[in-house]
Amino acid sequence: MKLNTIEEGISSFSNGKPVIIVDDEDRENEGDLTIPAESITPEIINFMATNARGLICVAIDKQYLDNLKIPPMVNGITSNNHTAFTVSVDSSQGITTGISSFDRAKTIKDLIDEKSTAESFVKPGHIFPIQYRPGGVLVRAGHTEASVDLSILAGKQKAAVMCEILNDDGSMARRDDLEKFAKKHDIKIISIEDLISYRFSHDKLIDRIAETTLPTKYGKFKAIGYKSSHELEEHLALVSGNISKDEPVLVRVHSECLTGDFFDSLRCDCGDQSKDSLKKIGSEGGIFVYMRQEGRGIGLHNKLKAYELQDSGKDTVEANKTLGFPPDLRHYGVGAQILVDLGVKKIKLLTNNPKKVVGLDGFGLEIVEVIPILGNENEHNKTYLKTKKQKLGHSF
Repeated sequence: MKLNTIEEGISSFSNGKPVIIVDDEDRENEGDLTIPAESITPEIINFMATNARGLICVAIDKQYLDNLKIPPMVNGITSNNHTAFTVSVDSSQGITTGISSFDRAKTIKDLIDEKSTAESFVKPGHIFPIQYRPGGVLVRAGHTEASVDLSILAGKQKAAVMCEILNDDGSMARRDDLEKFAKKHDIKIISIEDLISYRFSHDKLIDRIAETTLPTKYGKFKAIGYKSSHELEEHLALVSGNISKDEPVLVRVHSECLTGDFFDSLRCDCGDQSKDSLKKIGSEGGIFVYMRQEGRGIGLHNKLKAYELQDSGKDTVEANKTLGFPPDLRHYGVGAQILVDLGVKKIKLLTNNPKKVVGLDGFGLEIVEVIPILGNENEHNKTYLKTKKQKLGHSF
C-alpha cells in the first residue's frame, strides 16, 4: 500500500478526521492514530481505545502547559526517545471518574480551552499530555512533533490526540499491520519522513549569521555561522572545497566537547575524532559541522558532574542516568538542516554512532557510506570506549 501524501494528511486534519502517522523502522517503528485535539469526540476516544488500544495522549505546545501550570512528569527524561510526558490530568469539573470516553474527551477539550486555568484540572488523571518540542519534526522526528505539526499545517490549535496502534494480540503494529488498519477503517496514513521533507520544502528554521574564510593547520575552510530560531545555541560549519549535489560529500557532524576538543582530555576520544576529521576533510574536501551540544547534550557543568560520578565507579551511561538524563540527549535535526542549506544531498558520514545515522536520515539526505573515525585508546578512556560500544551501540 502506498502512503498518502502530506497534503492528504493535512486535508484530513482540516476536516477533523484522524490520520495514522508512522515513523522510521529504526526508531520506534510504530504508528499512532492522531487527530486535532479540537476535533476530539467521545466517539473518537472510544474508537481509539477499542481499535488502536494504545495509551491515549495529547501532544501539546508548551504555552498551554505553562498557562495551566502542568509540570513535567520527571525532572530529566531517561526514556530512549526522550518523550516529554507531563503529569497526567483530569478536568476538575463536569466529569465522573475521568476514565470514560466522555470524561476523557472533556478533559482534552478543556486543555485547549483559552478560558481554562490551573484550577480547571486535578492531578494525576487519565489524560497524558506530552510537550511538543519547538521546531517540530525538523528538530525531533517523533510522533508528538509530527502530530502537532500536522495540526498547525491544517490551521488547527497546537495540540493533537495520539494513540499507539496495537495488533489484536497486543503486539505493536508494524508497517504491514498499519497499512491493513488504514485500509480497513479508511484512514489516511503518512510518514514522519515525508512530513520532514514537506516542511523542508515549505519552511526553514535556521539562518546563516556570518560567512568568512578560516585558514587552519588542516587547510583553508569557509566558516559559516548558523543560528536556529528555536534554540539559543550557535553552530558552525567548516567547508573545504566545492560541494556538489550530485557527488557524495565527506561529512563530520561533531558535537562540542570543550574538554576533549580544546584541552585534549584523555577521558574521551572526542579530541582525536575532531582533529582526525578536520585533517581528512581538509585534505579531501567536505564539511565539518560543529554542533553546540556539549556532553552529548547535557551541558558542560552536568558533564563535569558526570565525571565526578565516573570517578566513583559509574560508567558514562550510568552517570547520565544518575543525573536524570538519558545516555544521549542530542538531536540531529539542526545539523541536517545545515547540511541541506549547504546544498548537500549525498553523504559519506564520518561516525561510529548508529543513532547519528538514523538522526540524519530522512531529512532529504542520503547516507551512501559510513566511515568509522577512530580515536586513540588509553588508560583513562578505556572504560568509556567500552561503554559506548556495549551500551550505546558505537562501532570501532
